[in-house]
Amino acid sequence: MDTFKRLKQYYWPYKKYFFISLFFLLFVTGITVVYPMVLQLTIDEVVIKNKYSLIPYISGFFLILMLIKGLSTYYHQYLGDLFGITVVYDLRDSLYKKLQVLSFKYYDNAKTGDLMSRLTADVEGFRFFLSVGFSELLRIVFLILFSLSVMFYYSIPLAIVTMAAMPFLTFVVLRFDKRVHPAFRNIRKSLGRLNTRVQENISGMHTVKSLSREDFEIDRFSNSNNNYRQDYLKTASIWSKYFPLMEFIGDFCAVVLLAYGGFLVIDNQLALGELVAFFSLVWYIMGPLMNLGFVVNQFSQAKASGERLIEILDAKEDVREKENAIETPIKGHVTFDNVTLTYTENDDHALKNITFDAPPGKTIGLIGATGSGKTSITQLITRFYEPEEGQVLLDNRPVDEYKLKTLRRYIGFVLQESFLFSTSIRENITYGCPDVSEEQIIDAAKRAQAHDFIMEMPKGYDTMLGERGMGLSGGQKQRIAIARAICINPSVLILDDATSAVDMETEFKIQKALKEVMDGRTSFIIAHRISSLKHADEILVLDEGEIVERGTHDFLVSNNGPYQHIFDIQYQDRKAIMGIVN
Repeated sequence: MDTFKRLKQYYWPYKKYFFISLFFLLFVTGITVVYPMVLQLTIDEVVIKNKYSLIPYISGFFLILMLIKGLSTYYHQYLGDLFGITVVYDLRDSLYKKLQVLSFKYYDNAKTGDLMSRLTADVEGFRFFLSVGFSELLRIVFLILFSLSVMFYYSIPLAIVTMAAMPFLTFVVLRFDKRVHPAFRNIRKSLGRLNTRVQENISGMHTVKSLSREDFEIDRFSNSNNNYRQDYLKTASIWSKYFPLMEFIGDFCAVVLLAYGGFLVIDNQLALGELVAFFSLVWYIMGPLMNLGFVVNQFSQAKASGERLIEILDAKEDVREKENAIETPIKGHVTFDNVTLTYTENDDHALKNITFDAPPGKTIGLIGATGSGKTSITQLITRFYEPEEGQVLLDNRPVDEYKLKTLRRYIGFVLQESFLFSTSIRENITYGCPDVSEEQIIDAAKRAQAHDFIMEMPKGYDTMLGERGMGLSGGQKQRIAIARAICINPSVLILDDATSAVDMETEFKIQKALKEVMDGRTSFIIAHRISSLKHADEILVLDEGEIVERGTHDFLVSNNGPYQHIFDIQYQDRKAIMGIVN
């Protein structure tokens, strides 16, 4: 029950729906128990005593009971569903909000398909128990209590015999729960892995097809699908072992009661109608007790789902906003003071003792091999990660003193792999600043060299894009992403290999436009091509998380260091080409 206690904050505020539903459930259960009593009266008072004139009255009374039961059933089910759906709405909302505030460190290890499974299948599993399973459990309890009360009224010996079977059924049910809960948890995990496999395959379909790995992907999916099947079959095996046993106990009890009850009727200790009513009431007890396995099944599924949801809700927020965080506008003075960063505990440092100063208007170039720490520097500025040692300052204040929204409002990011949403081009450009004017949108697109190709599209800026910008080339995606960054008018502009997917001519045009945009702004240019950052005020050359060289392009190109080595590799054929031209 710890799982349900932990999630109490989501369902307890809506307890009124549940309790009103429970009120109508009492009517439904009470009237259900009245049916055998009506049957007993019909047999003993009407049929045996030949009082057939009472039949219209009994029939009318029966119709009224059915009408009341029908209305009560409607309100019970509707309010039960309202309770579950409302709770799950808030729960799913909280889960989604939690996912928005979790740091990059969480997503470094998370799998998209598994998260989607938790927000869909697991949430629905928890909702179903709240809407149906819990009320079914109470219905069973009420039905047993009401039925036993009537049974003791009819015959105490028969009622005691009935109760003798209940401990056996209870024992079987508890054993069933102990085994079925881990089985359902495995099913949920298998479903998460299966969803991850599907999501990765669809997202990477271009790579799969270009490398002709369809058969390999089919095999991988089949393995995941088979694991899911095997986990479900294990659960089915548990069901198939326990349910026949529970049914046998119920049937055996019914046979004993029928034999003993028949003897009591023959011995005139029990009326025939009372035996028929009693036998009906027995199934009102045995049926629900056997159905208790279904409820336990739902409870186990809901518990397994709830545990997986709690894992998200309790996930550590590595980046937290201070209570007294400020919203002061940021001018863009960036300072790194002996900063060290480690992504994973006991792993190698991603950054080691990084120190530099970038006042407003300064352009910093970052170059180095893949994994040297270029992107890590920029992700510390936005607090996507927290440094292990040292300080990152903005306008001479530690970045953790700013509100996260304020901090990121003044930082424009253009990533190497530009992500576009499945909306219009206009909405993608204005995503970071929805209130900009049409003139600002067009100006940002022109600066990013995107306006011309946008106007050639069917609906211009209102053209709808496919998933992840499907339908656009890599260069077009990057230019829209650049326009999006320009649109928010940032104080700090970060270009993470932002022109890697465009040709040299377009890169030159974009750089020319970006020079105007970067004027007065602190800019960071991450690039592998020297042509993209040679105009920077200071270039930092990184290797294995350390700054191994720094200076201007003119200084570094003749410093006989790593930068010159990169330059010679990229421009090694230039002299030969120039000689041929001459």
